[in-house]
Amino acid sequence: MNVRKRTEVKHCGIFILCSLLLALKVTTLEACPFCPGPSTTLSRQLELADVAILGQWSSAKLGTLQKAGQTSFVISEVLHQPRKSTLKVGDQITLSRHYAGKPAQQFFLTGARGISLHWNEPVAMTSASIHYLKQAPSQKMETSHRLRYFLNYLEHPDPIIANDAFAEFANAPFEAVTPLAEDLPREKLHSWLENENTPVPRLGLYGLLLGLCGQEPDIQFMEAKILEPAQGIRMGIGGLMSGYLMLTGSAGLDKIDKSKFRDKMAAFSETFAAMQALSFMWTFGEDKIEKRRLNQSMRLLLERPELADLVIANLARWEDWTVMERLAELYGAKDYDVRSVKKAIIRYFLVASLVPPTRAGGNDIETSRKAKQFLELLRLTDPQTIRSAERFFQPPR
Repeated sequence: MNVRKRTEVKHCGIFILCSLLLALKVTTLEACPFCPGPSTTLSRQLELADVAILGQWSSAKLGTLQKAGQTSFVISEVLHQPRKSTLKVGDQITLSRHYAGKPAQQFFLTGARGISLHWNEPVAMTSASIHYLKQAPSQKMETSHRLRYFLNYLEHPDPIIANDAFAEFANAPFEAVTPLAEDLPREKLHSWLENENTPVPRLGLYGLLLGLCGQEPDIQFMEAKILEPAQGIRMGIGGLMSGYLMLTGSAGLDKIDKSKFRDKMAAFSETFAAMQALSFMWTFGEDKIEKRRLNQSMRLLLERPELADLVIANLARWEDWTVMERLAELYGAKDYDVRSVKKAIIRYFLVASLVPPTRAGGNDIETSRKAKQFLELLRLTDPQTIRSAERFFQPPR
């Protein structure tokens, strides 16, 4: 296999890894970017439902190839229903699917009214989780206010409650979490991050929360965790790095540069997580680290060909035009002669070509002109790639 083919195969594998990592978290900053994808919490299910009840499992029949299974529940409580609905305690409802359960086991059932009532997946409940759900604040309340309630239930011994409280935080925008900084359980967060039994998907959130309330001993602890040799993909490490940077600012970023960016032996997943932390700080940490300092770190990653397309996209979004000549040199160079990298470079120059001279500023007042010149050259030397890059190009907003 020639060098170019090997590089393309490597990029394909890295793209798959990035996709897996992104699938395990929220890909936008509307919610925790270091948590698994959004899930519909119990209180959200209750809010969305036309009908909501608690029902005791009664009986179930397995389905066959010819006939769907069935499960029956006896209503123990009607949480809410439309005015014309006549559901009442003691009524039996039957779902056209088999759900395992035990006699008298409680389930939370929600339904949506159409031509007929459509029931959603039933959720097994405990007495503690039923009380938790009933006491939960309404979705109509301010998110920060609601989160104060769920804060008390993180790592609750009842897994139904613990998972749901975590999901409330994972779904919340970071701006709604920051007002809780003084209320966060610093010592508990530290211990949860230290505890090997803490569910891995929660580590990113807890690292981020510790960054909002941590003290000097926590900084040392987080730094030691970050610098540990990676044994495979460490889920949530990006959240820990972000929390660490919230506490340490540029001094902490210097150490991230050395251990994750400059060190060519650093695992790809670690460097990728650190790049996520840079993006997080760009959006939420301007008062901690100047944006030009974040640009400086992002530029280091141009030396990692396997990350180049993602890095270039970030530099375009951040309007860093200091690397224009460097990117022109990298176009088609060894280890960068990959379609995804080439298209990223073209889109960088497309964005740069739209920058008004008054916005480019300083020594870069000719940004737009230089970008247009490079694009015109590519239209002569590599017209197919530039047409492909332009096809779905949308300037960043």
